[in-house]
Amino acid sequence: MKKIILSLAILATSWAGAQNTNGYWQQHVDYEMEVDMNVNNFQYTGTQELVYTNNSPDTLDRVFYHLYFNAFQPGSEMDVRSLTIQDPDRRVGDRISKLSKDEEGYLKVSSLNQDGKRLNYETVGTVLEVELNEPILPGEKTTLNMKFNGQVPKQIRRSGRNSAEGVALSMSQWYPKMAEYDFEGWHAAPYIGREFHGVWGDFDVKLTLDKDYTVAASGYLQNPEKIGHGYTDKEVTVNDDKITWHFIAPKVHDFTWAADPEYIHDKRIASDGTVLHFFYKDNDEIKENWKKLQEKTEDLLLFFNEHIGPYPWDQYSVVQGGDGGMEYAMLTLITGERNFGSLVGVTAHELAHAWFQHLMATNENTHEWMDEGFTSYISSAAMNQVMETYAENPHTGSYRSYIRLANSGMEQPQTTQADRYALNAAYGAAAYSKGAVFLAQLGYVIGKDNLDKTLKRYYDEWQFKHPTPNDFIRIAEKVSGAELDWYLNDWTRTTNSIDYGIKNVAEANEGTTKVTLERLNLMPMPIELSVRYTNGAEEVFYIPLRMMRWEKPATRENWTVADDWAWAYPTYDLEINKPLSEIESIEIDESQLMADVNRDNNLYTAEENQEAEQE
Repeated sequence: MKKIILSLAILATSWAGAQNTNGYWQQHVDYEMEVDMNVNNFQYTGTQELVYTNNSPDTLDRVFYHLYFNAFQPGSEMDVRSLTIQDPDRRVGDRISKLSKDEEGYLKVSSLNQDGKRLNYETVGTVLEVELNEPILPGEKTTLNMKFNGQVPKQIRRSGRNSAEGVALSMSQWYPKMAEYDFEGWHAAPYIGREFHGVWGDFDVKLTLDKDYTVAASGYLQNPEKIGHGYTDKEVTVNDDKITWHFIAPKVHDFTWAADPEYIHDKRIASDGTVLHFFYKDNDEIKENWKKLQEKTEDLLLFFNEHIGPYPWDQYSVVQGGDGGMEYAMLTLITGERNFGSLVGVTAHELAHAWFQHLMATNENTHEWMDEGFTSYISSAAMNQVMETYAENPHTGSYRSYIRLANSGMEQPQTTQADRYALNAAYGAAAYSKGAVFLAQLGYVIGKDNLDKTLKRYYDEWQFKHPTPNDFIRIAEKVSGAELDWYLNDWTRTTNSIDYGIKNVAEANEGTTKVTLERLNLMPMPIELSVRYTNGAEEVFYIPLRMMRWEKPATRENWTVADDWAWAYPTYDLEINKPLSEIESIEIDESQLMADVNRDNNLYTAEENQEAEQE
């Protein structure tokens, strides 16, 4: 665990610095759990000892736990939301409403003590509300001991039993999980099917189940010599019907596992020392793809190491399970019956979450676009290299999706809480596509080199913390020197969109050409105007946005910096020291990295101008 130990040492230093400079703090939890699973009826019992450290400046007189499995019951908020939203997730639909008692999921707490004294608590849907006997003062710890039991739901949405691909157990968000408390207060939102937010801590978990099952889990297996199942090369004989798997997962904010009696377990050691585990069904139709996936996963890992920062844990597992693709601490659950490109693609996306969700854990409920969008951006870049596509802009799909959303009339601001989007489609486009464009377009605004440096510095300063959108944009400002508050505000807090056009091109006095540009929509941007001359020469006129108080460094030859354009002025005149007859074309944003929602007015050509004059 040398990488995580080093990371924690760095973290301790960064926390101290953060506390001294900007008051940053975060809570800490340590879990010890012992769980016994009955693989015949999919019910389990467990005990949990949780040591909660209050690093906040506040006195806490209550706490909240998430009981996620309670969402998989007829009449739950998740069920009703799926039945009433206009475009329900096809993986859910009306399935929860049709679950029988032995198919539904639940988590029930049978006892809860604080430092040995019994507590009063109430289960309210997917949240356990707990009144403390003794308040937790700033800087103090308390120990909470719990007994609980659960039932694994029939496979619906990420977690569950007996998936469509035959995986027995996909155990995510399966235990009573302490809610996050931060500078905004408690985050005890009900589980309606969207995102998660959790407290970092160390997990010590013992799982007991049928000996024929192979387990993949978030942590490091502590007793491989008693387990076998591909975790040790030695032959292991188990005489009992059940065996106990003991895992330790340091510095994570959840603990996930999956189990199946038909798992094949492969290992690959990446060149950075990370042990990659692969668990997939013994199915001849998928084996070849899963074998080929292993080299690609190492390539992806190394790409993210280079372009974000070093993966700090000693292992990562790619596990067949769940109902699509979902990231968890030190592993992902993905469906495995895919073509090879899709298998690599979903692995790229979920592996990238190890950085943007499990290392820099933004609150997904309120800033889901930072997690999903940043992950989509970097995984598309990684796929472009690893799959040797080498597209000039690997994010064109995200741009198309965002522009459709912006022109649809259904867009909501990215500050919308993840469950409050009117449409699932609007959520998906806002979180994934518009979130990815936020980064790609930031590269247009401040330059790709500055964007690359921003991502690395973001990792350096915010790993193992909970950064907010402002924390990220401040990093970009420090790296580039540009003022960028306008960019964060318009892009994420409003539905303002970008539309610039070429209003007029005309011969001016003394052999010059006057180009009039116009801003048609509300969101401002700096402009790069590409001019091609009839002699084959090219020139880019860079028009700085006044409110940036900055000029972008030249990105190509023949780069001319024009006067600033102040946002309030709807038009802008540029004079080119060439007669109109020598101009072949003029284009706003030739790179198409600016998310202009109507590019029909971005291009002027001499040929079109002549045709217009003839008409």
